Amino acid sequence: MNQQLKIGAYAVLLICGLWFGYGFFRNLAAATAADTPPQSTNDISAAATNQSETVTNQGEANEVGATNQATNAVIRTNVAASTKGKRPAKPAAPPESRGSRTASALTYGAGLLAVVICLGFLIAHDFSRFAAHRFEKFIFDEDLEGAKDPEYEEAEKVWANGNFLEAIQLMRDYLKEHPREQYVALRIAEIYEKDLGNYLAAALEYEEILKKKLSAERWGWAAIHLSNLYSGKLKKSQQAVDLLQRIVAEYGHTAAAKKARERLLAEGIALPEPPAEEPTAAEESPVSPSPTPPPSNLPPGFTRKKS
Repeated sequence: MNQQLKIGAYAVLLICGLWFGYGFFRNLAAATAADTPPQSTNDISAAATNQSETVTNQGEANEVGATNQATNAVIRTNVAASTKGKRPAKPAAPPESRGSRTASALTYGAGLLAVVICLGFLIAHDFSRFAAHRFEKFIFDEDLEGAKDPEYEEAEKVWANGNFLEAIQLMRDYLKEHPREQYVALRIAEIYEKDLGNYLAAALEYEEILKKKLSAERWGWAAIHLSNLYSGKLKKSQQAVDLLQRIVAEYGHTAAAKKARERLLAEGIALPEPPAEEPTAAEESPVSPSPTPPPSNLPPGFTRKKS
């Protein structure tokens, strides 16, 4: 995947995650708050006003008497008349039900879960590629000098920007100046295989690596990579088997040889016999000298009769 596309995918996933997360928690809080509806303020104020009017009316009745009763009758008549002329107020629209809020929260939660899963797969892919690249550097360059070289780092930056062919050329130039750092050749083969999809060119790079004078472990793992290409994309099964048998026969003590044995046994192919060791001079059995005959007491010219 191109570096720009990867950054764009991360940005889109993060934005979607924030949006789904906000919607999920907002609807969840609203659904939870719907269980305890607040008490109406109008009901509280109306009850307090009625209690106050009752107390006031009782005090006036005790002080004034019959005059107040006549006045109260007139007031009640006026209130009743005014009440008949007014229309009842429309009830307020009910808030969203708890069920709709819960359904919305579940929808946003499902979207958030999908975003988290996609983001996890993307992070795992990038981490696996990074770990594999570092392991190959460790195998093919013991001191890892190239990882600190600014020329090689510049080639890696060009590769990260998606300019694969230009990165290969820079790595070739670096490898000419530092022929011992064969991990660069492996990196070129990896770019041909994984980024450009040119499996034949990748196999040719691995073949050139195997011609170099490498340690047993390095040579074995490079051969394993090449056998994977032979048996996979290039459809050269016999060459893959021959290479695995060569690993077992010539580098049988390495970890790569253990991997090659497992592959051969899984395919039902007999393992090659280890080369026979020539006996050394010390191991050769010495020739026993012929025994000397015992001395004879016969006269000269006579021999002992054979039994």
